[in-house]
Amino acid sequence: MTFIRLKAVLVKEFIQMRRDSTTLIIMFMLPFIQLLIFGLAIHTDVKHQSTIVFDQCMTEDSRDLLTSFTASEYFDINYVGTSFNDVNEAIDMGKAKIGIVIPPDLTENLKHGRSTPIQVIVDASDNISSSSALSAAQVIGQMKSTEVLLKKAARQSADSLNMYDMRIRAWYNRDSITVYYILPGIMGIILTMTMVMITAMAIVRERERGTLEQLLVTPLKTWELLLGKIIPYMVIGYVQTTISILVGLGVFSVPMRGSILLLYALTTLFIGASLTLGILISTIAKTQMQAMQMSFVVFLPSILLSGFMFPREAMPVLFQWISALFPMTYYVEITRGIFLKGVGFAALYTQAMALAVLITATFGIAVKKFARNVL
Repeated sequence: MTFIRLKAVLVKEFIQMRRDSTTLIIMFMLPFIQLLIFGLAIHTDVKHQSTIVFDQCMTEDSRDLLTSFTASEYFDINYVGTSFNDVNEAIDMGKAKIGIVIPPDLTENLKHGRSTPIQVIVDASDNISSSSALSAAQVIGQMKSTEVLLKKAARQSADSLNMYDMRIRAWYNRDSITVYYILPGIMGIILTMTMVMITAMAIVRERERGTLEQLLVTPLKTWELLLGKIIPYMVIGYVQTTISILVGLGVFSVPMRGSILLLYALTTLFIGASLTLGILISTIAKTQMQAMQMSFVVFLPSILLSGFMFPREAMPVLFQWISALFPMTYYVEITRGIFLKGVGFAALYTQAMALAVLITATFGIAVKKFARNVL
């Protein structure tokens, strides 16, 4: 029976795992050490950020103000809302990073020389992106105020009266605490490092030890063998995730605004995607050294292109497409969405489906690649 054969592989893998106590200790201690080092040590000009506008004035003055926002190249108006709920939903869902709300009395206030509050809502779950938007919005407000005053030949300076009073609201990370957006991403780095590298050497190790032939003469099917290599390390992934959450909440007081059960559920997909990617590498590599080198080829882009260190919006389109091939890209959005935004599955559905597609694709290719190599 399939279950009996799969159980035999699982028992074998757990026995091998238990014998390699040094590797186990490293994998369990890695989340704790990495979180402490990155959380304490890392304290780090994003343009063309997706923006939603709710223009209640709909006059030449409001359009002129929005033109100033787009001309700065920091804001790309991709969405137009008809209510405050539209703005809230777009930012919660991650469609927009910035929300601009223009009041209906803008033109009237400008005619009478009164200051007009312009609400600028910024998704501060990414400090780098939000800092650029905050600075740009403030500068635009000052420039437009100066322009209006000069047109009216007022004797007041721009500093004494702001015709465009930018009321900036930073959501999700109001105080711009770096560790809040760094630590959720580090969870993905730790899991990527261990899951991909460990499984990348799984098949190669069996081949070098001469035990792969013994497995091949058993009734095991290819997918059962590969699945048996994956499942034990999912347990390790859950342990690492738990340690990361405890350190984040206990040591650094990172807020957990969303569902921890949803976090574990989506982490399962991420762990699965990382493990199947490692298994695919293992079926391609001929030696453990090759497997290690190929793992680094995956690991470095996962850090640099996923949005963990540098916002994807600032990258060329080609590299944004390349980043879509790595599970880390979606997990960064998942962890920051659950930890900082408190969003539900509806907002993370796209990321979950992308991880499921990656699992299916990489595992399917790995099964075919392994069968072809054996034959």
